Amino acid sequence: MANQPVIFVLNGPNLNLLGTREPEIYGTDTLDDIAGHLDDRARAAGAVIDFRQSNHEGHLIDWLHEAQAVGAKAVLLNAAGYTHTSIAILDAIKAITVPVFEVHLSDPHQREDFRHLSYVGMAAKAVFAGHGAKSYELALDVALQL
Repeated sequence: MANQPVIFVLNGPNLNLLGTREPEIYGTDTLDDIAGHLDDRARAAGAVIDFRQSNHEGHLIDWLHEAQAVGAKAVLLNAAGYTHTSIAILDAIKAITVPVFEVHLSDPHQREDFRHLSYVGMAAKAVFAGHGAKSYELALDVALQL
């Protein structure tokens, strides 16, 4: 197992409420549903998922640093509301060499104007948005090809 590539999947604030929070925007899949799909997909490709969620910005930053320290293959990051506000997360992404892929269930560009700015996107390798839970799977497929 030590030789299997590890992909971090980091989720920001309020994503613990998926499945019940604004299902017309975010769908009915829970975060556990998404984790299960990704775990199955990664395992089939010989990789391991390290799936985490926090409502605290500092945890996301610490986990980005940890991804670097453990030699993760990639990070899938749904920073949620921090996407549009956190220069600290932008700086953390820029400080590591692990490729980071921005993920969103909805398409921020089809929503309120304040969601159009993405600090995460300024440093991410690619953005996967607007496909519901499938956005995570699309990002994982690209990460697995690295």
